[in-house]
Amino acid sequence: MKSPNQNTRPIVIALGGNALLQRGQPPEAEIQKANIHIAALAIAKVARHYPVVVTHGNGPQVGLLALQGEREKSCKPYPLDVLGAETEGMIGYLLEQELRNQLPGRDVVTLLTQIVVDRQDPAFLQPTKPIGPVYTLEQAQQLAQERGWAIAADGQGYRRVVASPEPQRIIELPTIQLLVNSGALVVCAGGGGIPVMINEVGGLQGVEAVIDKDLAAALLGEKLQAQGLLLLTDVDGVYENWGTDYAHRFEQTTSKNLRRYRFAEGSMGPKVEAACRFVETTGQWCGIGKLDQALDIIDRKTGTVVMP
Repeated sequence: MKSPNQNTRPIVIALGGNALLQRGQPPEAEIQKANIHIAALAIAKVARHYPVVVTHGNGPQVGLLALQGEREKSCKPYPLDVLGAETEGMIGYLLEQELRNQLPGRDVVTLLTQIVVDRQDPAFLQPTKPIGPVYTLEQAQQLAQERGWAIAADGQGYRRVVASPEPQRIIELPTIQLLVNSGALVVCAGGGGIPVMINEVGGLQGVEAVIDKDLAAALLGEKLQAQGLLLLTDVDGVYENWGTDYAHRFEQTTSKNLRRYRFAEGSMGPKVEAACRFVETTGQWCGIGKLDQALDIIDRKTGTVVMP
């Protein structure tokens, strides 16, 4: 069964970390499967009406693999680009299986995706991307001392942070486009994609970093000429004065308006920046809101919709 509206451009759906693990949940396979079942229900509702490309976060998963690697003394820990590839395969498998169950007969494919970053990106000097579990301050300070990690506040706790360079170019873009044109539902660029650089002889090599998933989704949507971008998370939109008695949700707004405000780094900040970039470069809309309200966001019934 091919995708509906075969001649229309896709909607790119970016799943937040809560689609796989809710805050405080242990990163066990069965828990992630249960969460992905819920995510697949939401994606399937959209995919019955529109061509869809799905991307996802991988922060807890890549952090867990890094921790496991640190404990294994028989070999050196794997670098972050290799761990990114591992998580793309693992999460892609779980998503692909559940989406096939929800959309019988539909072609669903996961594609490992390399994304080029600039070796001179200043992000390599200032790590900001949180990965792995949440620690108390005491635990975080001990791990920073023992392992040389950079640590930053994340909500009520603390997490390891790594370099998060800007995504520049998607290596597998022609293949993704080919799959979309064939009617397949594509899962790609997971975790922001596998970060790679162009070396001195023009070849590709992995780099120790994690690309922001939302910025990668915006780039993916732009290059696929997507008709819209959905950034799905565990809150129902973008709020002014979040966490106060004066909190107010933006329902329909513009990138110009959103750029007047500051939003929390590591949570809503990157989503707003990704939304603004996508809208400004494509002239299309971007929706931000709760996972289980995906179709309602497209229909402008809820969430925050950023317009040109």
